[in-house]
This record gives sequence, structure tokens and C-alpha cells, in this order.
Amino acid sequence: MWSRFTSHLYVRIWLAVVATVLVLAFAVGAAWRLSADPPQLPIREVLVHNQTGAVIGKAQTRPDRKRGDDLEFVVQTSDGQTLNLMLPRPKRPPTSSWNRPPFGFGWMLGLVALAVALGTYPIVRRLTQRLEGLQRGVERWGSGDLSARVTVHGTDEVAFLAERFNHAAERIETLMETQKSLLVSHKSLLANASHELRSPLARIRMGLELMDSGTNSAQRAEVSRSINELDQLIDEILLASRLDARQADAEPFEMLDLTGLAAEECARMQAELGTAMQTHSLMLQGSARLLRRLIRNLLENARRYGTGEVSLELTQTGTGAQRRAVIRVNDRGPGVPVGQRERIFEPFYRLPGASEREGGVGLGLALVKSITERHRGTVRCEDRPGGGASFVVELPMQTST
Repeated sequence: MWSRFTSHLYVRIWLAVVATVLVLAFAVGAAWRLSADPPQLPIREVLVHNQTGAVIGKAQTRPDRKRGDDLEFVVQTSDGQTLNLMLPRPKRPPTSSWNRPPFGFGWMLGLVALAVALGTYPIVRRLTQRLEGLQRGVERWGSGDLSARVTVHGTDEVAFLAERFNHAAERIETLMETQKSLLVSHKSLLANASHELRSPLARIRMGLELMDSGTNSAQRAEVSRSINELDQLIDEILLASRLDARQADAEPFEMLDLTGLAAEECARMQAELGTAMQTHSLMLQGSARLLRRLIRNLLENARRYGTGEVSLELTQTGTGAQRRAVIRVNDRGPGVPVGQRERIFEPFYRLPGASEREGGVGLGLALVKSITERHRGTVRCEDRPGGGASFVVELPMQTST
């Protein structure tokens, strides 16, 4: 019963506090008792007898005598004589002044305080060490180490809290592993399904080419456009799946001419190319196929939502190891609201009000972000002076695999 009662943390803290208070109260009471004014000493009386036993005189001690004074009596006898009677106090061996009140009590109080400190420290330290261990475990878990666990000691509230934390951390770790497995399975299924769609799509395209030339040309053009959009969608889904699964890490990185890639894509999209590199090309290490797709998606996005000219600017910033290639694609479209400039890079997200006629399913900019991160760069959307939007990609010049 007693062990069960004292197993609670608050009971142990309470007992330690009560014991400390009792010791201190006793010490303070003793100090007050010793330092208080001494009480009045009792009156002593002496009787003087003659040879026959008759009392011939008597006297009392002075009422103002102090503790430690000798006993002194002034006796008036019956025959008129005055006798001075003195009883000296016994002599004591000399002692140090440090052993006399209040110094002796001060030493005692210091020893008592030291004993209390030494007695309570192990208890308090043991409790705080367990709390510190729980704190370190929570900090490790909060920093991303989902395998972090706390050692359980005892049966009190701290031990119960440590057990519940370990149980919750284990469940969350299991849920995260399950989520990762489901995500990998989902991406694998999406990639496989997209790959399998290529075969019927190729047959549809071949059947369309073999159709009678007398068929309505408008219908043929619409079917052909839909096939091209579906083919592009499948290609983007496959590339996004490989980037998410880190399969793109197998893409060889090589020294390439970014200016040449941008020029080819601008010519294909009939966009204006501007570059500050007048004397030499902008060279960096990267995947030519992925960077070509990045530029193409930015230009197609600008052409899809813009109403005027589309331009691409190439510049270089920084020096030495901080050099960065900057790709800026400008359009004269409606622009992107500030609150949507992060979300437009999410997969399958489209701005509110975007019509199906404009095409696209929301993967183009998501691929741009994935390819940029694959090259350890950054991408952002800004307002273009005079109206429109500017998509800015910054790539480090010393990118390596």
C-alpha cells in the first residue's frame, strides 16, 4: 500500500517538500529560542541557623541578577549583624567563541542545511533526469527521427507518459511507412497504366491516318488534336513518375550549352530569345533532355495563357562557386495572383477559371519544379512590368550528380 502510494510523482515531491519544511521549521524554532531574551531567573532564598537550629537570619537573591552571575546574599541577623554570603558558580573549562550562542547554533544550522541539500538533491535530480530524457526523445522525434523512443523507468506519471509517447511514435511511424508504400504503389501503377496506354493510342493514330480522305477534315483535325494532347499527357505522367521515384537519377549529366537549347526551343515556339552572353555560350552541367523539357513547358505555358509576345531571357549571376544561370520566361497574360504562386507548381493544379479549351492538365509547371530541384535550382513566379507573368528558374553552374 505504501509503495503504491509513493509511486506517484506528486507524492514523492510532496514528501520531499514536507520533510524539508519540517527540518527548516525545527531549525528556525531552535534559532529563535536561542536568540530570544532569556527569561527572569528564579528567586533563591538562604536561611541562617544558630547552633540550636533556630533561624537567626534570612535573605533572597537580587531580582535583577543575570544568568551566569554568582549567588550573592545579604543576610540581616536577629542581633543586628549584616552578613554577606556569596556562593561562586563552578568553573567550566574554556571554550571557543564559535561554540557559544549564537555561533554554535549557526554551525548547526549550516550542517542541517547541508544535510537537507544532500538529501533532496538525488531525489530531485533523478526526477529531472527522467524528464530530460523524455524531452530529448521528443526533440529527436520532432526533428524527423521517427524511430526515436524513450526509455521507461518506474511506474509513475513520467513512466506512463514515456510509454504513451513510445506507443504514439510507433503508430505514427507505422502509418508513415504504410503511406510511403501506398504512394510508391500508386506511382508505379500510374506509370504502368500510362505506359500501357501508348499501344492503343498508337493504333488509334494509325487508324486515323488510314481513314478515307473524304472524311470531314474538321473532325479529323479535332481527333488528331485530342490524340496529341493525350500523348503529351501520357508523356508528362511518365516523366513525373520517374522524377518522383528518383529514376531520373540515372539521367547522365554532362556539360551542355544552355543557350543552344533555349535557342532551339524558342525557334520551335516562335518566341523571342534575349541573352546577355554576347561573347560565349552559357555552359553548365545537367541533363539535356530534362532541361529541354523544362524550357519547352515554360514556353508552352506562356503561349497557352498569354495573349501577346513570349520572350525568354538568359542571364548569369554571381561569381566563382556562386555562379547561377537564370532562365526568365515572360508573357503578357493575366498574371498569377500572389496567393496562387506556390500552388501552381503542384501536380494537377490549375488556376480558378482556367477553361478546358486552353488545354493542359496542370502537370507542366509541376515538371518544371521537379526538374529544377533535380538540378538543385529554384523556380518562382513574379509579376512582369507592364502586365503578365515572369517565371524565373535559377540553376547553379556547378551542378553535379
